[in-house]
Amino acid sequence: MNIFCKINNLWFSISDKIRFLIIGTFNAGVSYLIFSLLCFIFGVFYYQIALVLSWIISSFSSFAMQRFFVFNINGNIIKQYLKCCTTWVGSYIINACVLEILVKFLKLNVYISQILATIFCAVFTYIFLKRFAFKKEKI
Repeated sequence: MNIFCKINNLWFSISDKIRFLIIGTFNAGVSYLIFSLLCFIFGVFYYQIALVLSWIISSFSSFAMQRFFVFNINGNIIKQYLKCCTTWVGSYIINACVLEILVKFLKLNVYISQILATIFCAVFTYIFLKRFAFKKEKI
């Protein structure tokens, strides 16, 4: 057995919740960096625009990473991507609302608020990706 197969077997012997946490943390970090960069470029007053743009930009890499490294699923890639987008729209709406509450009403820093909102949304995202977007189809 070659080294790639051993690594693959070891990786997929880990619970999908742990794989989601690892890959999700990486994806959230990339998305957060994009969000922060856009807030820096546009100004923090445009944080909702930065959130939308970071969501759009990071959705492609997040889909690929979740599909191949977390849920390891085959099937119609277009259908799965559209289901992921549906899940992420729900997650985005929750994120935007939590972010707005933290910034406008609790007067927290926009960067800290986005970290907190991302953590809050992670559970929702995992459940819907597993049970909807990457649900294994019955044969």
